[in-house]
Amino acid sequence: MDYLATIKKTSALLALLALLSSLGGCSTWFSSGFQKPDIQLVDVELVHAKLLEQQFILHFRVDNPNSQSLPMRSINYRILLNDTPLATGSNNQWLTVPANSYSYFKIPVHTNLWRHMKVIVRMLEKPDQPIHYALHADVKTGLLFSKTINILRHGDIIPGDYIRE
Repeated sequence: MDYLATIKKTSALLALLALLSSLGGCSTWFSSGFQKPDIQLVDVELVHAKLLEQQFILHFRVDNPNSQSLPMRSINYRILLNDTPLATGSNNQWLTVPANSYSYFKIPVHTNLWRHMKVIVRMLEKPDQPIHYALHADVKTGLLFSKTINILRHGDIIPGDYIRE
């Protein structure tokens, strides 16, 4: 009986030590030296387009400027074109970005642009006029202790630059 109790106590102590030693890496996310990763939408791939449903794949690049790897647990995003919602969603895909490096990840998106068709057609009628886009994202990072990073990216695209004749 004493032998079994000793094994249980030893196992519990080892588990506690493992947990406490893993906290050291998590402290990086709370220190003042933590630098926010740079997340960019680098490509939008059209997979399938029908009248009532469109499928895209959003390609993101994450740059981690920190000296520790960056575990990402989820992303909630919203993409707007001239303040018109293009896509909204979330993805719980896990990704670990190595220290001082970058990684790519893809998110499949299903949307229905039918209710915004008039606005989108008006945007595309003038292919030389820029269309303003905005990406709003909340990224959860960390393993044991999570940290939410807010991302706002915006700019202009000119539709005529993407039309091939």
